Amino acid sequence: MAAYTITTETEIQEPAVSRGYAWIIFALTFGLMLSDYMSRQVLNAVFPLLKAEWALSDTQLASLNSIVALLVGTLTFPLSLIADRWGRVNSITLMALLWSVATAGCALAANYEQMFIARFCIGVGEAAYGSVGLAVILAAFPARMRSSLTASFMAGGPVGSVLGMALGGAIAKQLGWRPAFAAMAGFGLVLVVLYMLIVREKKLRPASAVQGTERQGPTPSRLGVKATFMALVSSRSVLAAYFGSGLQLFIFGAILAWLPSYFNRFYHYDAQKAGVTAAGLLLVLSVGMSVCGAITDRLCRNHPERKWTMAIIYSALSAMFLLLAFQQPVGPQQMLLMALGMLTVASVTGPVGAMVANLTHPSIHATAFATMTLVNNLVGFAPGAFVTGMLSDHMGSLQVALSYVPLISIAAVFVFAYGKRHYTNDLQRIQAMQK
Repeated sequence: MAAYTITTETEIQEPAVSRGYAWIIFALTFGLMLSDYMSRQVLNAVFPLLKAEWALSDTQLASLNSIVALLVGTLTFPLSLIADRWGRVNSITLMALLWSVATAGCALAANYEQMFIARFCIGVGEAAYGSVGLAVILAAFPARMRSSLTASFMAGGPVGSVLGMALGGAIAKQLGWRPAFAAMAGFGLVLVVLYMLIVREKKLRPASAVQGTERQGPTPSRLGVKATFMALVSSRSVLAAYFGSGLQLFIFGAILAWLPSYFNRFYHYDAQKAGVTAAGLLLVLSVGMSVCGAITDRLCRNHPERKWTMAIIYSALSAMFLLLAFQQPVGPQQMLLMALGMLTVASVTGPVGAMVANLTHPSIHATAFATMTLVNNLVGFAPGAFVTGMLSDHMGSLQVALSYVPLISIAAVFVFAYGKRHYTNDLQRIQAMQK
């Protein structure tokens, strides 16, 4: 069995690009992450309008959301594997073009079925972007910045959701829901052109490869699919990282999908105000991801195993705050508790991303992050939104449904604790296999 690992926070193969160009790559790749989630989450801002116009149930509304997460979950691995072999930059360009065109298709949909098809295409386009985009960013920066970069890049998800819901709600209120989708599509197409003109695959090779000193021998991207897969799941600790993250992001997926509807139904906000309020809480979430990622890098610089402890702390805090929040009546106290919960609910992404990167070879980082994304979507995002919608229909109350969701964090805590328990032994075993 092939196994690869990075055991310290020092980059084995230093990036070849200049620091300025690296930050340009980050900005453009982050911008496409914004477009990804703006195209995906603008739907949530117009849920009330679609429900009224097409007489849709909560389950049907949830299906329009969950089909994207489901496709991201099922296609991210094969598409990321292709990107590792074919070229990550070319793959990103093609992905972004597809989801932008499909978002324009949402603006033209005449009924639920056509909207579902357009959302299906968005899911195909967005399937591998998070994993491939993160691999591109990490290739341009030193390893000591991995938690911060992972968290900051992944924070583009909630920030894009903020922009998608806030701008989408505002545009929908003034012009209708169709122009809201069209605006998101236009933003994505502009970024696609810039990415094509500026980012080059050959500039992302490690410095050793540029200088002709790269170590020879088979890398995972040159191995067969089976050998690559075995390298991705070679330890209990990396499996715990995948599944702990997925469980925690079940909550994120549920809240992300249903916050605008929650404020519309229980606070009696119109589509614009509901979208803006939900966007504000998601902005808190994105700040929490970035700040907690930086804190994790600082506290764990010389003790990588502490990343497990940080993931446990973030999961436990989010469970406590959100469980309390949805037990409160609507009002300022509930809003404060929701904000505190949102600050930590997705903060595991930084430490988890860093651990996955440390336990896999750089040449298969896109595929490794695809595996993480696969679990995040199949265990987290896809069922999070859909199950909450089903519970809402069954129980007759969205608030009651949301009050059960934070309990998933308790399971995430146990999974992260399991990973921490086995981390040292797994790392030693993998190191021994390489000798």
